[in-house]
Amino acid sequence: MSIGKSVKRVDAFEKVTGRAQYTDDIPLNDVLVAKVLHSTIANGLVKGIDIKEASKLSGVVKIVTCFDVPDITFPTSGHPLSLDIHHADIADRKLLNRRVRYYGDDIAAVIAKDDVTASRALKLIKVEYEEYEPLMSIEASLEEGSRPIHDNFPDNILTHSNYQIGDYEEAIKEEGLITFEGEYITPMVKHCHMEAPISYAYAESGRMVVVTSTQIPHIIRRIVGQALGIGWGKVRIVKPYIGGGFGDKQDALYEPLNAYLSKSVGGRCVKLDITREESFVNTRVRHAMKIRIKSHVRPNGRFVAREIEVYSNKGAYASHGHSITSKAGNACKQIYNDEKAIKGDMYSVFTNMPVAGAMRAYGIPQITFALESHIDEIARGLNLDHIDIRKLNMMKPDFEDNGIKCHSYGLLKCIEEGKKYIDWDKKIEEYKNQTGLVRKGVGMAIFSYATGVYPILLETASCRIVLNQDGTVQLQMGATEIGQGADTIFSQMVAEVLDIPTRNVHIISNQDTDITPYDSGAYASRQSYVSGMAAKKAALVLKEKIIKHANFMLKLPVGNIDLKDNMVVNKENGDILASLEEVATHAFYNTEKSVHITADITNQCRSNTFSFGVCFADVEVDMAVGKIKVNRVINVHDCGKVLNPDLAAAQVHGGMSMSLGYGLSEQLLFNEKTGKPLNNNLLDYKLPTVMDTPHLEAQFVDTYDVSGPFGNKALGEPPAIPVAPAVRNAVYHATGVNFNTLPLTPQRLVERFIKENLI
Repeated sequence: MSIGKSVKRVDAFEKVTGRAQYTDDIPLNDVLVAKVLHSTIANGLVKGIDIKEASKLSGVVKIVTCFDVPDITFPTSGHPLSLDIHHADIADRKLLNRRVRYYGDDIAAVIAKDDVTASRALKLIKVEYEEYEPLMSIEASLEEGSRPIHDNFPDNILTHSNYQIGDYEEAIKEEGLITFEGEYITPMVKHCHMEAPISYAYAESGRMVVVTSTQIPHIIRRIVGQALGIGWGKVRIVKPYIGGGFGDKQDALYEPLNAYLSKSVGGRCVKLDITREESFVNTRVRHAMKIRIKSHVRPNGRFVAREIEVYSNKGAYASHGHSITSKAGNACKQIYNDEKAIKGDMYSVFTNMPVAGAMRAYGIPQITFALESHIDEIARGLNLDHIDIRKLNMMKPDFEDNGIKCHSYGLLKCIEEGKKYIDWDKKIEEYKNQTGLVRKGVGMAIFSYATGVYPILLETASCRIVLNQDGTVQLQMGATEIGQGADTIFSQMVAEVLDIPTRNVHIISNQDTDITPYDSGAYASRQSYVSGMAAKKAALVLKEKIIKHANFMLKLPVGNIDLKDNMVVNKENGDILASLEEVATHAFYNTEKSVHITADITNQCRSNTFSFGVCFADVEVDMAVGKIKVNRVINVHDCGKVLNPDLAAAQVHGGMSMSLGYGLSEQLLFNEKTGKPLNNNLLDYKLPTVMDTPHLEAQFVDTYDVSGPFGNKALGEPPAIPVAPAVRNAVYHATGVNFNTLPLTPQRLVERFIKENLI
């Protein structure tokens, strides 16, 4: 059996030996190089572009400006197409933009024979602007009289949504309630995947081919077609091995522009790569959010009613629209449940900042920081145990919201395991009544996370399996491997159903929209759940077909045989009747009834479930210098059935590291007057290194979720959620100071400690 075992990654050998071909490794002939000219203002209008001097440069093939591209607006978000216009993604981008909306907006592109020439040409282009005042904050954009960033959104609010459950006004009239209010601020941060969003584009047989590093090849195909105004069937997307994405590549980034540039030079191959500095601001970032929470609580800590306000910095363009902000606001009523009422208001606000899109955990790190910080403040204010107050209010088994149901529930056990590891009760006692400049504390945070996007969006995935002549199988998934181990898990699933060794499942790791069956892509922690069900269903169909042919070959009655350990066996006594190889060879080559055994299945997922987890942290704070040392930290996850323990642990370690950076050091900074980025490089952007990372402990509570293909549910994104608030709460416990703005940088800590007369 394969499921539940730490099978080695199917792509490990290719990657560690350097044989795996990423986009930049693919050999192509006669390749031109494209470079993008970015605006040097954050808000305004391009009045003119002078390309005369740049065009004279030897080696320049063509220069395309915002005045040359088609007048077509298109969406960039990596969502499945919605046939309902009210749920469709917002089309607000052009290939190049005359109306400039952030510092670095794409206004022209140079196509040249080499990289150096293209870079030199960019410096020779002269641009005349009509400049407007940059709106660099949510407050500035919402101020009365502010210039609309998009004409069809005159108040600079992309969307405002709200909900109310119960009678809030009536609920807060209950006598004896204690009110707590808090405001929590999370920063704009960057994904920092290793591989930039590079692409090649060229014409072939009258069609446009784009080879690209993307999480969503089938969706990119559609968006390129929309942007160029051509039929989607005239577009082919190829996704090789990919060096990370974390949601940044769940958007159409430069693929549409590159396809147009190739088209503009007669279909010649054009390479469009961007620098690390460009990738910080010219792709996508995580939404910065300002969250206000007002809670009405009984003295025992029970939430009676809450009011939530979420303001999200959308940046210059819609990208994923309001979905991330909406998901954050709706999560408030999921992980914690009020006895009587809750109401929420969510605003996505345009600013003259880089475009905010999907990033690992899709709005939940932001709201979890606010919720978990807020509940610790309530616990401290009421002198209650910080774990007990959570148990009193947190989601219970069988909870359902917005079509998502709690089918399996290991949250209580997660808390107990994390509490035991961190030695919570002992530390709480040990760290009482501390004095001096160095103090210790423990903190924790819990979370829930949905698995996939149903019922908000369509969930569909396909799988194709072909039985080879030697009894092995060829597996094709539209779901993309982006480093998370998906290909290994799919191989294990198919091996489990067919009862064959995982090494006998040959998965095609690269996606090609001409060949690979449709899948929406890698996002929303959906693949092992949604795409995994497609793999399971396809394997079951293939198994049925194999048994059917084995019955024909062996002249045995239907129902008497099964597959076991790579063999066809008698179902009743286990006797081996034939090898799978013998059956496969016979199927292909017998002269009486030759058949090529395949299965091609679509799974439309109409279920969703909650994944859970907890983080406990033990920290030491040197208040004099604002230094936080994380002594011990653990994530405990309920992800249903653990499919591959080693891969699961790797996911958790990566997510914990990402959340530590989010909590302690990472933040994109800008000149508030001009909008120019100040730290868009890996030196000044304080990404944690191995030297900054403590031991990361990952543990699992094994449950079985009936809605998952093998009892499994979300794990990919959840590890990035709870570490930042757990560390924040540990600092709160150590110092008594509630830091409600991330990241917890030394400067921020020291300034606050001085204000509180602690140093």
